Amino acid sequence: MGSNYLETKQLEAFIAVISIGSMTGAARALGRSQSVITRLIQELEEEVGFALLHRNGPRITPTQQGLAFHAQAEMFLAGLRTIGARAREIAKAPPPPLHIAALPSLASSIVPEALARLDDAALPEHVHLNSASAENVIQATAGHLADLGLSTLPLDHPGVEVHWTLAVPCVAVVASHHPLAQRRQVEAGDFAEATLIASHNPYRLRRAINAALESEGITPASTIDSNASSVSVALARQGLGIAVVESMTLRGLPVEGVIALPLNVDLSYHWGVITPAGRPLAPTTATLIETLRTTAEALMCSNAPANGQT
Repeated sequence: MGSNYLETKQLEAFIAVISIGSMTGAARALGRSQSVITRLIQELEEEVGFALLHRNGPRITPTQQGLAFHAQAEMFLAGLRTIGARAREIAKAPPPPLHIAALPSLASSIVPEALARLDDAALPEHVHLNSASAENVIQATAGHLADLGLSTLPLDHPGVEVHWTLAVPCVAVVASHHPLAQRRQVEAGDFAEATLIASHNPYRLRRAINAALESEGITPASTIDSNASSVSVALARQGLGIAVVESMTLRGLPVEGVIALPLNVDLSYHWGVITPAGRPLAPTTATLIETLRTTAEALMCSNAPANGQT
């Protein structure tokens, strides 16, 4: 064979001739001239290196090698037709669902606002939003179970790609009847005689909280550990102590009966947007990543109250 690949139009001409039994009939079926069909068959025979047809006037019959080759050619073209049909089905199929994994505080604040900013064309028909711990968000994204993840930092995992990060201030949350509720801010020294309510994860926000207080020489009188910012706020609402949470929690789920106050210590909450490493971004995912960024930046710049007190 002169080439590793055969022309599809040559195979179509050959199969048509075998099926119909004549060059004229094959030409009519394929909408081509008889001379074109004859030339295609001759080129195909040159390519394969053996005669495909016995020619006896108008009668045409396949050679033994032609019969064997016909079976392979027919199987190949049938496969092409299947691929073509599948391609048309894919083109008509609705886009797949968008799976998002996010920390509870971000799943209830940034993500809904970002989705609301998308126009109808960019918003998928099906969105799955799952709130989970940072570790589960990272594992779901790295394992390709989530198309997009929103996780707190630090983050160093080879299975994910970090698209951007942002730092938001932490706030102190107290019950509206708490003695500190009338203050303009909460100072590090206030924790020396109070109960600290915060996330128990020692590798993320809790580490930053402990470091900030230690730098001021402060040890909380007591602590209550929680597994989510919303739980910390609920505990603070009952007057059980001072909750330290990222400011996004009360933006997403405003709670009555609490006051959010700034802290006089430098304490920020770092988070970012991640996707599975090595996976090309779908247009919808890329659009949402950018919308999440602009939404988060807009919230950072806004003067909207961060608590639910009325």
